[in-house]
Amino acid sequence: MKSFKDKVAAITGAGSGMGRELAIELAKRGCHVAISDVNEAGLAQTAEMVKRYPVRVSTQKLDVADRDAVYAWADKVVADHGKVNLIFNNAGVALATTLEGADYGDFEWIMSINFWGVVYGSKAFLPHLRASGEGHIVNTSSIFGLFAVPGNGCYNASKFAVRGFNECLRQELELTKAPVSLTSVHPGGIKTGIAKAARTSKSIEGVLARDVDSAKVNFDKLFITSANRAARIILKAVEGNKRRVLVGPDAKFLDIVVRLLPALYQPLITFFARQQAQRA
Repeated sequence: MKSFKDKVAAITGAGSGMGRELAIELAKRGCHVAISDVNEAGLAQTAEMVKRYPVRVSTQKLDVADRDAVYAWADKVVADHGKVNLIFNNAGVALATTLEGADYGDFEWIMSINFWGVVYGSKAFLPHLRASGEGHIVNTSSIFGLFAVPGNGCYNASKFAVRGFNECLRQELELTKAPVSLTSVHPGGIKTGIAKAARTSKSIEGVLARDVDSAKVNFDKLFITSANRAARIILKAVEGNKRRVLVGPDAKFLDIVVRLLPALYQPLITFFARQQAQRA
């Protein structure tokens, strides 16, 4: 996909952060957008920003964990816009907890959004992308889909699962010579509201931080790349039909560390996590 002009893109999690910036950047490039989010107020704000550009925009309150709702939205996007060329499965949530401290409800909640939301979005839109004759799936994993960190086991599991799904689907699309491709997105620390909105368990206290509040502050300090910069990097990767895109200098650095030290990175992270907890 060398140009976004006159294409139609559907974006989940578009009420803020990367989703909002993707919608704006696509609109700047002449791409019509169908945006969704569970946050109707944020979604309305994004829609107003997109309306500054001469493109069509449609909105939908959507819980990506609701399979039927995702499928209904995919059909509605085509009904509203006549076609759809891109799906950005961007919606996601964060959870800070030790695995021992996590209950099954925690796992089910984060997997329903971070993993199943991606699966539902990909499968619901894929037939429509094929029908368009020129389609692209853009699924957000994470740098935490490439390596694991303590206190983020549930999040790691969801993002590793997305990575595996992405890599397999890309290969299958190529084998079937589909007019559709896929890019797996692995952001590092992006300046969004995900840390403030994250669920945090007291199980991390004394392990990763002094208390829950300090843990959120420490986590927020890791965000170094703006959401707009992230959106532009992602769109450039789609134009280049990249299989994987690392977003941010921290993502690129940590990817190299994991490649060079596939097993040894774990004690290194444990060491730094222990030092961080002692300073907190």
